[in-house]
Amino acid sequence: MVKILIQLGKWALSLLMVFVLTVLINMFLLQMYKVDGHSMDPTLHDQERMVISKLSHTFKAMPDYGDIVVIDSRVDRPRSMKDDFLENPLVYLITGKNEAFMYVKRVIGKPGDTLELKNNKVYRNGEELQEPYIKEVMNIPMENTTYTVPENHVFVMGDNRNNSKDSRHIGAIPLDHVLGKKLFGL
Repeated sequence: MVKILIQLGKWALSLLMVFVLTVLINMFLLQMYKVDGHSMDPTLHDQERMVISKLSHTFKAMPDYGDIVVIDSRVDRPRSMKDDFLENPLVYLITGKNEAFMYVKRVIGKPGDTLELKNNKVYRNGEELQEPYIKEVMNIPMENTTYTVPENHVFVMGDNRNNSKDSRHIGAIPLDHVLGKKLFGL
């Protein structure tokens, strides 16, 4: 009986170590993510899976123009390590929670950039962006809308511009709310 308890203890310890290692990898290195919605059509589709690199989030690195990123849309509150732990897919699996505040978007502007939305197009620092990835011509309700991206923030938009809740609605995204950058799709 003692041998069985020792063996069960070893198995429990092994499973705990695997759980901790998986959570740490998901928090700091790599994470699977499933697209929810159509805001990135035609580039990414609803329910499509992808792997994101968390290194940019871990080291607060500035993403490049055109990078596809996962963001925390709750820009009105600071993020903490607790958020990174509680929003881990493995923790979601255990708790049954999965809140819809993480969005997939494309980086359009970096700190100091002036973005102008006019003539159904996006201009960055006076230059029209060439965007072959967008789904259709963007309908802009108000002409000549201008944004200046603040320090330590990025401006993001969905590729399906007419069906995307993005920086036009929630504002510029603080760097610590950029949770990861798409590496590849599955």
